[in-house]
Amino acid sequence: MRDEHKLVKGIHHVTSCVGGAQEDIDFLTQVVGQRMIKQTVLFDGQVPIYHLYYANADAEIGTVMTTFPYRQDGRKGRKGTGQVAVTAYSVAEDSLDFWAQHLERHGVKNSGVKRLFGKDRIYFEDPVGLGYEVVGDNRDTRKGWTTNEISEANSVKGFNNVVMTVREIPSMEAYLVDALGFEKTGQEDNYHQYEINGGGPCKTVILREDADTPQGSWTFGEGTVHHVAFQVENDDTQKVLKDWLEGLGYTDSSEQKDRNYFHSVYCRSPGGILTEFATCDIGFTTDEPLEELGKNLMLPPWFEDRRAEIVAPLEPIKVPQ
Repeated sequence: MRDEHKLVKGIHHVTSCVGGAQEDIDFLTQVVGQRMIKQTVLFDGQVPIYHLYYANADAEIGTVMTTFPYRQDGRKGRKGTGQVAVTAYSVAEDSLDFWAQHLERHGVKNSGVKRLFGKDRIYFEDPVGLGYEVVGDNRDTRKGWTTNEISEANSVKGFNNVVMTVREIPSMEAYLVDALGFEKTGQEDNYHQYEINGGGPCKTVILREDADTPQGSWTFGEGTVHHVAFQVENDDTQKVLKDWLEGLGYTDSSEQKDRNYFHSVYCRSPGGILTEFATCDIGFTTDEPLEELGKNLMLPPWFEDRRAEIVAPLEPIKVPQ
């Protein structure tokens, strides 16, 4: 194995464009059962938009869903290929009956239990049509968040995998395998599975070949996943990976961006999916303690002098305590 193929550890986070902020908070904290760990704002562009973070009990990297509530700005995304189609969480294998009933109680349509790559799973969608799954996988021992409806035994532990939809497999497979170091470990019909760093929860990507589906949008807009981020240890390993990708010809990559809780480099994959490589050495307690995560609007130092201007147009929200 090349040294460059030891740099990516697994999934870091997933970032989606959703509808209303409170609608999103209610869905991810009450239906999915994640802990809200950060209120901040989108660091890019001129329009103030929330950036909301959700995670497991310990706010671990590899459990973090982040969202931009874009209904406020009126921009809609277009679903299609070249996007993350499903974000899948691990749950206990014996909890799927609970999840089917829990989703029904909340009026969330779901697929019922289906099986793919040896694991039972239930597919469902959020209020704007973003795809989610809970996957029964007892290999995931991370500590889930609990609510008055979801016990720790039934809780989501963190990401199990993401499903990317692409029109063609070969170029995207080359990116995952030759560039990032994934290994192809299975195929069922039009689904192709790839794993890294030993495989399993948080270390799995599934490609779904949708040859007849048009390309989806790449910009910010309600109803689409904007990007998936992969873990790299620190700035040094990120730089080595960026140089490696550019040397292979994947030159549609960004400069490093300071996201306050991690440093990021973005690269547009050949399948169209925007991938990010985010560092693991800063974390979410850099500006507030673990027990206070998610309770207050946190701005990076370079935005503090604009706080009143930034906060004014944002939707008032109520955060579960």
